[in-house]
Amino acid sequence: MIVKLNASSAGIRAGELLIDGSGKRVGKVIELIGPVSAPYASVIPMTDRTSRLVGSKVFSGGFVKTSRSQGKGSGRYKRRERR
Repeated sequence: MIVKLNASSAGIRAGELLIDGSGKRVGKVIELIGPVSAPYASVIPMTDRTSRLVGSKVFSGGFVKTSRSQGKGSGRYKRRERR
């Protein structure tokens, strides 16, 4: 989805969640595009019903929390073998 940002949304960055008026997650900002004076955001939708979002207002909802232990080999808490 492409979302038009207003002047007060200058603080929105990639990775931030967008929510609708009822607080439901709408999508995740991937990148900001266009001129600084009138930016747009490329958003990955988190809903199958994107048609209901056309023309509606969405708001910043913070960032997605990710676990540091995702994937193999994070290295932080490896089990040590005794010899």
